[in-house]
Amino acid sequence: MGKRKLLKAQDRLKLFDVPADEDSLIRYYSLSPADRLEVGLRRREHNQLGFAVQLCLMRYPGRVLAADETPPRAMLKYVAEQLGADPGKFAHSARREETRRDHTARLMVYLGTRSATGQDRRAALLAAIQAAMMSDDGAAIASSIVATFRERGSLLPAIDTIERIGLAARAIARRRAERALIEEVSIDKLQSLDRLLEVDPLIGQTRFHWLRSAPDAPGASNLVGLTERISFLRTLEIDPRLQSRISSGRWDQMIREGNATPAWLANDFNASRRHALIVAQVIKLGQKLTDDAVSMFIKLMGRLFSQANNRKKQRHMDCRPDVGSHFGGVCLTLGASPFLQRHHASAEQIDAAATGPMARLRVFNLLICPSVCPLLHGSETAFRTASRSWRIVFAKRCIA
Repeated sequence: MGKRKLLKAQDRLKLFDVPADEDSLIRYYSLSPADRLEVGLRRREHNQLGFAVQLCLMRYPGRVLAADETPPRAMLKYVAEQLGADPGKFAHSARREETRRDHTARLMVYLGTRSATGQDRRAALLAAIQAAMMSDDGAAIASSIVATFRERGSLLPAIDTIERIGLAARAIARRRAERALIEEVSIDKLQSLDRLLEVDPLIGQTRFHWLRSAPDAPGASNLVGLTERISFLRTLEIDPRLQSRISSGRWDQMIREGNATPAWLANDFNASRRHALIVAQVIKLGQKLTDDAVSMFIKLMGRLFSQANNRKKQRHMDCRPDVGSHFGGVCLTLGASPFLQRHHASAEQIDAAATGPMARLRVFNLLICPSVCPLLHGSETAFRTASRSWRIVFAKRCIA
């Protein structure tokens, strides 16, 4: 197995590499008059340039230039221009190890910095643990370590040392989160959680896999399956409020790790880690399945409402001819009765006139007259023509 790394390659470059863009050069590597005076105390030009470059790097990013390291050309040119020196002279600077040590010692006094001590490393470890409790991201953990060293006025140790501190802090943060999650869960419950990873003969699979493979398509049987899983989770009696004991970033990391871990692999974890992952998964599955069940119920209710509405519309369409026929008879009766009453017709004659298609047609013949339609009073020809047209239309509707 390869060596574990805290940082990716791009994260290393971001934290420890020498910047070469113009803004960073101006911000970090501009020499003050006091800096130039201190540099001028070196006699030879190449030593002055090497001393100035070492000064800039000890100021930012806060480390010593390695013996075989060459700074970026843009940075070297920028510093050399401030001194009026030739950038090519840097290759001859500090060839002797003694000269390099003298330059470093003098710069540590000048900058008021020191090499990292055990206390600095412990402070960096505590800061890294706090960062790891909030997030599992290696770059964030390393950034907190680097910031702690800078705040304490010490030079950055080797990058491998920083990574080891970060890895130790992340392991400690994980163990603390696991302990906080399961410390109030009884031993019997933890043992029952272990049985979730065993194959259940009743369902032919592990309960852990059964809980994860809940159906998501809307359907009555699928809704029953969701409620069965929710009921099973409630029998485990895991308090969802345990989630509040750890930070959201650490919780999300535990959920991601649990989602990516199959049941057979979880058995290989130590007891604390395995139990914490199972508790986190049980809480998360309870939340997810409950949300899925509510969402599925809403979709099923919407589907039933839509089906009922469509059936109602179809019934209206099917009953439309009968309703129209009956409504026409009612309107005809209401219109014919006053007319027949004015002509002193008996009740039997009114009922007979309003009953049956031919009777309705006779009533319409009586209704089509200038007294019923005042708009036709002015023209007898128009009355005859209109009344004839109306009789044909009404006859068809009444007989239909």
